[in-house]
Amino acid sequence: MRTACAAGLLGLSAQPWMSRHLFARDVPITMRRIPSSGEQIPALGLGSWITFDVPPGDSVRRQRSQRVMQHFLAAGGRMIDSSPMYGYAQDVIGSALAELNKAEQVFSATKVWIPGARLGEAQMDQALELWGLKQFDLLHVHNMLDWERHLPWMQDWKENGKLRYLGITTSHGRRHAEMAAVIRNEPFDFVQFSYNMADREADEKLLPLALERGKAVVINRPFAGGDLFRRVQHRPLPPWAAELNCSNWAQLFLSWVISHPAVTCAIPATSNPDHLDENMRVLSSPLPDQAQRDLMLNWFLHA
Repeated sequence: MRTACAAGLLGLSAQPWMSRHLFARDVPITMRRIPSSGEQIPALGLGSWITFDVPPGDSVRRQRSQRVMQHFLAAGGRMIDSSPMYGYAQDVIGSALAELNKAEQVFSATKVWIPGARLGEAQMDQALELWGLKQFDLLHVHNMLDWERHLPWMQDWKENGKLRYLGITTSHGRRHAEMAAVIRNEPFDFVQFSYNMADREADEKLLPLALERGKAVVINRPFAGGDLFRRVQHRPLPPWAAELNCSNWAQLFLSWVISHPAVTCAIPATSNPDHLDENMRVLSSPLPDQAQRDLMLNWFLHA
């Protein structure tokens, strides 16, 4: 499903960046600005849903998860996203950060996922322990669960230095009307929702509204849970993919997502270090303009 395909250049000669090593220091990577602060982060992060839900006794899979994180950080990645909903994922992340001694490089992002302010604070104190941190960079309310009760204590945590940014999430196209109201009226720095070539509902309201109101946008499910690969598994890459340095469908899908002007960071998840390397190559490749994005989408929908 991620097989590379030889692709023509449609009038372009070979570009110097195509021969450079993925992690070469002289290759700039795509960074995006967080509107509320001006801080910049790479436009690709790392999700942990399912892929990092590995019990302590499974040393082989835990070592594989650690290699994924090691490759991610070596490629210049920063945002790692998790949640208590993701089983053992936070423990896996914390253990790997301790082994790699890379906690300072990570932009830590997790989510509170429980009703009630008191239980929410307790859940996040436990999350700090699991990650081995004293402060989260970003704390989301997961799937908008009881966000009205969580927001006041989260604001206290921000004032007291236990977190840096406030966020709120939804996924699978749910609760977009409520999310739009939150974007308009509430003091969240980040919003997170689903967006990909098959699920473009966010184009209608959430993405333009976030851009207008100065909210950083994190995109979950950029591959639609793998559904995008199933839709194209018997099709070759379009001949113009090489213009964007895309050698597989995953790179093309990610390039399309992060090229949207409202998107701050997309968080694909993987348990395969080789797939991680392929994904991160998008950060050092040219991104499509709007005309190219339209062409990419039309190819996906109709070719």
